Amino acid sequence: VAASEMFYKLLIIAFLAVSLYGTPSDGQKKKETLLSEKVSQMMEWTSKRAVIRLNGEKFRRLIRAPPRNYSVIIMFTALQPQRQCGVCKQADEEFQILANSWRYSSAFTNRIFFGMVDFDEGSDVFQMLNMNSAPTFINFPAKGKPKPADTYELQVRGFAAEQLARWVADRTDVHIRVIRPPNYAGPLMLGLLLAFIGSLAYLRRNNLEFLFNKNVWAFSALSFVLIMTSGQMWNHIRGPPYAHKNPNTGQVSYIHGSSQAQFVAETHIVLLFNAAVTLGMVLLHEAATSDLDIGKRKIMCVAGIGLVVLFFSWLLSIFRAKYHGYPYSFLE
Repeated sequence: VAASEMFYKLLIIAFLAVSLYGTPSDGQKKKETLLSEKVSQMMEWTSKRAVIRLNGEKFRRLIRAPPRNYSVIIMFTALQPQRQCGVCKQADEEFQILANSWRYSSAFTNRIFFGMVDFDEGSDVFQMLNMNSAPTFINFPAKGKPKPADTYELQVRGFAAEQLARWVADRTDVHIRVIRPPNYAGPLMLGLLLAFIGSLAYLRRNNLEFLFNKNVWAFSALSFVLIMTSGQMWNHIRGPPYAHKNPNTGQVSYIHGSSQAQFVAETHIVLLFNAAVTLGMVLLHEAATSDLDIGKRKIMCVAGIGLVVLFFSWLLSIFRAKYHGYPYSFLE
């Protein structure tokens, strides 16, 4: 009898335990239902557009408010014409390429979504996050709040889709293979250049001495060196913005303030300055070795010295602006 009573007591305890803990509570059911609705909504929007446009209400409901089991990469931007943000347009193109690469990938899941908040559609979101610059990329992880590393270092990495994909993989463990739409401009220009060279060689097929002209090869070699030393290859790999416009003051910066990055405009400026210094050196060499009369050689000498001193001083100024503490600058 004692054993029978003990069995019934254990059975009652087990029944109560299952009743209390074995079935989900109403709160848990509501949480799961809400999460399912949010995921379904995000999937529906993504099926129509790779980058979901978010305003303040959508941002608070789908990104800030729990529950959420998905990460969202959001670009905060200012695309309206009156904002005059050329960098925002360039960054948006790369962001769209990245988002479409994920949307049409065979590995696509609901682990990660891409969104965009435009300042004119969600200024309250900018105020909520204390943001005063655009474009800015932030990863909102599935759990917890964004950490400092969840903000993309745009000025260092640039906004190329490939660079963004590496950052996304680092923050979410989701690897995206960037697929760009076909661009025929490069092959077309190369074909036109080869056609031009071929036509020139054909027209001058009886006189190809220009191919052995040392000045032609010297000019070609100098042009190649100037292009490479100005940072054009870095631009091609990193895809930095052309310049930076301060949204608060409207001031445009063409020289990056850090030695770890550069703008496209900066490479053009450095290329021009290096070319001017090179021209000055060539003039000095010609002034010393040519058979021209003494008056013209003096003019070439003065012009060469002026070019070297002026543009090399400006190069030092740029170097000092990027490497703070460097002791030399313009004409010093």
